[in-house]
Amino acid sequence: MKKILKKTALLLSLLMFSCSDFEEINVDPIAANEDQVQIEYFINNSIGEAQQDPHIAERVFVLYWKDAGRMDRIGTLSEGFQNDGWTSDYYNRYVSKWLNDINSGIKIADVHIDSGIDKEYTANLKQVARIWRAYVMSEMSDNFGPIPIQGFQGENPEYNNVKDVYYYLLSELKEAAAELDVSIINPSGLEKLDPAYGYDYTKWKKYANSLRMRLAMRLSEVDPSKAQQEFEDAVSDVYITSLADNFEVQEVDGWNSYTGVMTRQWNNQYLSPTLNNLMIGLGGITSQDLLPVDKHTNIKPANYIGLKFEDHFTTMTNDPSAGFWFDGLHSSIDPRAYAMYKIPGDFDDPDFNTYPSWSNAATTTKRDLLDDTDNVVVEIDAAFTWNAPTTGDWGAKGSKNGLRYAGTLPRLSNKYRDSAAERIFFASWESYFLIAEAAVRGWNVPMSGQAAYEQGISESFTHLNVSSHVSSYLSSQDYNRVGTSVSWGHVIEPPSTVSMNYIDGYTSTPGSVSVNYPENTIYKSGTVKNDLLTKIITQKYIAQTPWLPLEAWSDHRRLGLPFFENPAVENLLPDLPALNSGNFMTNSVKFYGQRLKYPSDFPNNVPNGYQQAINHLGGDDTVHTPLWWAKQE
Repeated sequence: MKKILKKTALLLSLLMFSCSDFEEINVDPIAANEDQVQIEYFINNSIGEAQQDPHIAERVFVLYWKDAGRMDRIGTLSEGFQNDGWTSDYYNRYVSKWLNDINSGIKIADVHIDSGIDKEYTANLKQVARIWRAYVMSEMSDNFGPIPIQGFQGENPEYNNVKDVYYYLLSELKEAAAELDVSIINPSGLEKLDPAYGYDYTKWKKYANSLRMRLAMRLSEVDPSKAQQEFEDAVSDVYITSLADNFEVQEVDGWNSYTGVMTRQWNNQYLSPTLNNLMIGLGGITSQDLLPVDKHTNIKPANYIGLKFEDHFTTMTNDPSAGFWFDGLHSSIDPRAYAMYKIPGDFDDPDFNTYPSWSNAATTTKRDLLDDTDNVVVEIDAAFTWNAPTTGDWGAKGSKNGLRYAGTLPRLSNKYRDSAAERIFFASWESYFLIAEAAVRGWNVPMSGQAAYEQGISESFTHLNVSSHVSSYLSSQDYNRVGTSVSWGHVIEPPSTVSMNYIDGYTSTPGSVSVNYPENTIYKSGTVKNDLLTKIITQKYIAQTPWLPLEAWSDHRRLGLPFFENPAVENLLPDLPALNSGNFMTNSVKFYGQRLKYPSDFPNNVPNGYQQAINHLGGDDTVHTPLWWAKQE
């Protein structure tokens, strides 16, 4: 035993652990003594820490990913902005904890196996660790770009380009899944050290293959043959097919790594204009069918776009809803909208979230529109209305507008904010939408594109308890605000414009306006709004909300889908210089953040590694440099 402990000590020194570092990692339930230095503790630590404690979660999950993936309206990466302190906190935690712990576990497993003191399940735990490490590394690469494949293991590593990173991860996932022995029976109590699957090896194998499908599809535009090969191989084995197989981890209250990632009370968690435009009118299910009778008087006609306040609402964006305030509830909307977001002023809804608890902001629905001398032009009661204005610089219009704040806008429901949910890392619907996309690409998959697409929607509807509407939804040919319908067989493009009625908010005079369906010029030069791939990514995006904003951002970087509206440019945005008053009606990869910059101390601390990373990046270390697998222009 002493010989084994010496090997373990040598290993830990190679991993750059000081005594204090080791003691910190091995606090209860980890006890590094002569009887127990086990891989399962390191796996548990890495998964737990990567949940992101409230400090990291606010900065990365909310302020970066949710904004970049347009699942919130904040104005960071969507406007080309990042904060070096936030990025450094995330990067350092990734290196010093999440990846370090999982690498330590794998090394210890190898020591035990080589020394003959391994248990029957040790080899399986090593494969689980490799699968989890592949996810953690993919997350880091999808944020920064080039990372070390053999990195953070005791010496300054060589940085690898994104292609090599992805090839490595795909290989790791294939090998680890193949080497898992699902017949192994675990000892009682081991399941407590796996917060995701309780060391159910069949589920880990399914996750490995589904994750491999995700990463393979990431290469679809830049390396299609490799993408197809890896995807077809992964989908030929078991993968996540039901909600019971989802990779998810229970959140808990308090202040620790398992605390809910969206629980910070001062983050409003608004409905985004991207999601709103995708859901308005989509599926043909009426608000009357979705809401109790007492709310029906708030429902507006289908061809109504709202109140027009031209002095208070920006139109310098390609958001098709720009310029109007919707003074009611939409005639029809995706059924998941009311399940995920709460109607302003609906305080009797038990799932209405009133954060912050020390303020009445969430319950204050009456707000003013002012003139240039701060006199009230009109007071608006936002109760039982449904709006999601764009971010960006609204100039003078913004300074006079009080309708863009908590209490006036739909916000995420309480079930996502009270640390009682299970945080989702991969769900069954994603497997099906990936298969649907693969089918559209002509790859060999186990079901038709339509069957996979419709099953993905059904999984999402079941998850949100709105499955009673799924049959009617799947047959709908109604267009949403960006010109996409649900029905798989309905690929007719929408008209270029649609006539909508409005009311002048100042004079109450009715009028009509031709509203343009936006041209997403990143995707097929803006000529296509309702093809099969647009339908798939639209549904995937809605289903992933709010748990997987990083994946939504990655899909948009890869494809330009779904449609992302530009932030308003009443004044130029300093961190987004390519977007201006002459081009805001078009889309470009230059009009939103593509990645995170490396931390500012990286060039000084590891100058050779930093230079390697930048050389592999193929561009400047800025948020505007696309990753290898992303659209480049």
